[in-house]
Amino acid sequence: MGVSLKDVAHRAGVSIKTVSNVVNNYQHVTPAMRAKVQKAIDELGYRPNLTARHLRKGRTGIIALAVPEFGNPYFAELAGAVVDAAARHDYTVLVDHTAGLREKELLVSQGFRSHVIDGLILSPIHLETEDLMARTETAPLVLLGEREYEAPYDHIAIDNVAASREAVRHLIDNGHRRIAFLGSRTGRERQPAHLRLRGWREELAAAGLEPDESLVVVTDGYGREDGATAMASLLDRGERPDAVFAYNDLIAIGAMRTITERGLSIPDDIAVVGFDDIEESRYGTTTLTTIAPDKEAIARLAVDSLVERLSGEPVSEPRRPRPGYRLIVRESTAPGRAPALPKDL
Repeated sequence: MGVSLKDVAHRAGVSIKTVSNVVNNYQHVTPAMRAKVQKAIDELGYRPNLTARHLRKGRTGIIALAVPEFGNPYFAELAGAVVDAAARHDYTVLVDHTAGLREKELLVSQGFRSHVIDGLILSPIHLETEDLMARTETAPLVLLGEREYEAPYDHIAIDNVAASREAVRHLIDNGHRRIAFLGSRTGRERQPAHLRLRGWREELAAAGLEPDESLVVVTDGYGREDGATAMASLLDRGERPDAVFAYNDLIAIGAMRTITERGLSIPDDIAVVGFDDIEESRYGTTTLTTIAPDKEAIARLAVDSLVERLSGEPVSEPRRPRPGYRLIVRESTAPGRAPALPKDL
């Protein structure tokens, strides 16, 4: 039989109500009383019944995270950070996969799992502002990702333009002038690829360099094969750059494969910068310089925003916090640089 609140109260010599106040982190408990009860909890190994706690509040204790693809390490790493952040609020995370398809994003956002979840964290690819404005589901929604929306929902995203400018500035500072951009997309101008391409253009212009649009390559997807194909198309056209800024690390890794297969050296012939700082970027034969979004901060802000919306307390207008990022310089732009692993963000 498990340890009950009554057992803890008996061990601590206090009322069951006092134990409940400590377990639920009520603020009016004195530090001395909190320490006394916590000692009894630790000694007995008491674990609160989280399901019952959530049910008393009319909640399921489950939040959902919907991401475009599981095969992209960035989303896998982000999902792990969201699970950790949710656990600190005693929430379980249901992870869903939209495959980046608009119909699935619509289905998720409109609450097809609303009977089992309290709220949703969604990283959309194809949803538009009008789709979100038409949402009738009342469960709180927090958006992730770098798409821009004018919708009444909290949206957690780094500054893509500024981060991209920092990546390109690093290449320019290292003497590169013919800098390609791999991973452009056709379509709406508020997609992340457009924002990163905008950063590429702005930083080149700021350095007095004319952005060479012949060095911009559109890709069908965001994977390694897309990067390898994009790099091959540049080289086959005779448009050899002296550096590459890729939309993400997977495209950068694919491009690096093509570069080495063509007998070229990284970074001496072509330097490469990616975006996302996935684990793979740290362990390749040539480690990858990349923009590292603060995934832990993204997850924490998303979960905190959702939990605050679920609290029932009055909340301000939709927020647009900007988590941090940093440029991590590795061997793909710095000859002879030791492939030391970065500290956790």
